[in-house]
Amino acid sequence: MELFEEIRRGYAAGETIQGLAKKHGVHRRMVRQAIASSIPPERRKVDREQPRLGPLKKLIDQILEEDRDAPRKQKHTAHRIFTRLRQEHPEHPIGEPTVRRYVAARKRELGLGHREVFVPQSYQFGQEAQVDWFEATAKLSGERCVLPFFAMRSMASGDAFHRAYTNATQQAFLEGHELGFAYFDGVFRTLRYDNLTIAVKKILRGYRREETSRVIAFRSHWGFSSEYCNPASGNEKGGVEGEVGRYRRNWLVPVPDANDLASLNEQLLAACIASRDRTISGRNMTVGEASQMERSHLLPLAEERFPIDEILFPLVVDGHGRVKVKTNWYSTPLWPGLRVAARVWPSSIEIEHDGECVARHQRSYGRGHQILNLEHYLDVLEKKPGAMVGSAPLEQWRRAGRWPECLDQIWKKLEQRHGRGGGTREMISLVRAGLNDGWDRLIAAVQEALRLGVTDAAAVMHILRMPGAEERRRYHIALSEELAEFERPQPVMDEYDLLLAAPLPGKGVIQ
Repeated sequence: MELFEEIRRGYAAGETIQGLAKKHGVHRRMVRQAIASSIPPERRKVDREQPRLGPLKKLIDQILEEDRDAPRKQKHTAHRIFTRLRQEHPEHPIGEPTVRRYVAARKRELGLGHREVFVPQSYQFGQEAQVDWFEATAKLSGERCVLPFFAMRSMASGDAFHRAYTNATQQAFLEGHELGFAYFDGVFRTLRYDNLTIAVKKILRGYRREETSRVIAFRSHWGFSSEYCNPASGNEKGGVEGEVGRYRRNWLVPVPDANDLASLNEQLLAACIASRDRTISGRNMTVGEASQMERSHLLPLAEERFPIDEILFPLVVDGHGRVKVKTNWYSTPLWPGLRVAARVWPSSIEIEHDGECVARHQRSYGRGHQILNLEHYLDVLEKKPGAMVGSAPLEQWRRAGRWPECLDQIWKKLEQRHGRGGGTREMISLVRAGLNDGWDRLIAAVQEALRLGVTDAAAVMHILRMPGAEERRRYHIALSEELAEFERPQPVMDEYDLLLAAPLPGKGVIQ
């Protein structure tokens, strides 16, 4: 364009066509084109031969045609086509960029590479939240495991709630809703979902769904309405889909590490609260400020909770102090033959007797497993101390990391001092003290006793219940402040000495 402008100015100034061509190093034909029009003509595209790609074009076209009938997620990518060509036709070496350009052009020509256009949406406060499940890896007690995560995102404020479960059951789904409502301090008028099997029994025409009776009762209890996306249309709940990616990148990298599921969920909740400090692009307030404004637009929380838990009654304690709940056995501190009830939650099992919770365990979704707590067998082990060494509850504590090596060391020393039965009973007394005063404090006290060479349970108890250095210093400061109220200055006797030096009126000096 600049060249044409200079040529036109030179021609207007009187320069010849031949002189302008020589001056600018171009053909006279281009000079005439510049004089005729200020806009350069489009260059003609010359179809060049493609000796490497040419023999492969029919093969690529055939692959793309076959993809028309292939499942959506099992169609060929340009990279997959390149790898097939390299493996099946090594006699025609070709570069991957060449294949990518040709595949992209052919997909446009065949109508296979079109991108769907989406319409941006706006939401009022309290209008809609989107709900989804996603999977992520976490470390629980040092072991990697893939867990399902429940996610609920407000479409107006951008605030979101996340919680991990061991299994994506209907109970967990409903509990996630209730905890999410408590997090947002209210209920959204509409919740949008995928076609989850735990909520939808049958997909009808259009947006109509036949829901499960429990989900209908739950929705009626909280007063919200539900909407479901079309099958294979995740874009219809793109808000929570994007939130899942953001949360995974920011708070699940590196892989979170926790002692148990409860500790992991504490970390997740702290991350949700910390995310309120961010500002979404295009908005002039933080997520936390928008969420605070949205609370007044939400439906109020229900006065009573929905009965998510499942109660099983009657159950009978067997001869091993266990109760079978669904497909697994859970320990109790009760005597055999007693009738009890089990309250089943998504992540826990509670055993109740006479309306009182006597045992609580993490729920297992396996079959035929034993979930045993050593604490429940201490009374029996005091009468049968020889059974403690090979007991299954103790072995489970070892696997869970609750019974470190230092406890075995002090146990062995107690047996050497008091005999096998007496030493085990002394060890049981230490276990009871640790359960009452803190298990971590007991382990620290045992380690200190071993360091000092102490092998008596009473000495370990003394170390366990002895205030720490910081606590002793705090007590010393507090006592000093209390005693300071009773401090009085010492009397000064100097003025009394003046009576010895000066005589009293009418009398002599005292000898």
